[in-house]
Amino acid sequence: MSQPIPGTTLFDGAMARKGYALNKMCFSFNEAANRDAFLRDEDGYCARYRLTPEQREAVRARNVLAMIAAGGNVYYLAKLAGIFGLDVQDLGAQQTGMTKEAFKARLVDAGRA
Repeated sequence: MSQPIPGTTLFDGAMARKGYALNKMCFSFNEAANRDAFLRDEDGYCARYRLTPEQREAVRARNVLAMIAAGGNVYYLAKLAGIFGLDVQDLGAQQTGMTKEAFKARLVDAGRA
């Protein structure tokens, strides 16, 4: 059994099952037509994939940490984030509770070490 890392949600088999609908929906965004359909009717698109109320609220709030807690896999969530004009640095900033600028500065500092 692995030790928990404070502030980290472990993505294991249970979380994969919990987040299946959310991750399946995010995978669908590989196709431009699906991204357009989501933007036209976000609620209807989420209903089509049968997102749970927890997942739906996390998507509505654009809250990456809540999406991860609802079973989202960050690699699939990046596809959803792209629809909103967010990049991986935006996701990292949300995950660490930092501004994007502070997160980017931290990356630069880590690269110098």
